[in-house]
Amino acid sequence: MSSDGAVDESPDTAADGDTFGVGIAVTESEFQFVVHVPSDIDAGWTDPHAFQRLVEEAVWDRLDREATLREIGKTADVGETVTLGRVTLLPDGTVVDTTFNEGVAES
Repeated sequence: MSSDGAVDESPDTAADGDTFGVGIAVTESEFQFVVHVPSDIDAGWTDPHAFQRLVEEAVWDRLDREATLREIGKTADVGETVTLGRVTLLPDGTVVDTTFNEGVAES
């Protein structure tokens, strides 16, 4: 209900959006940012490279990239993919929700 007493009929944005799992794959020579895409992704996502960039930007806007990668370098083995958490986005790039695993360095 809004402040003027009317019923708010806007959609619940927390229920909207697509949730992407995010992680870091450790190879011999580099770290690779990994985006796990839901199988029932919204049709509004037309460019896979664009949404992957949006997901990555949302993660690094909220986590300390240097500290997170430093910690992964100390604790993860080659061949391992370290899960950072989940990011829920709308096709327009709006971040609806983020959930990060314990131990990642939030900014």
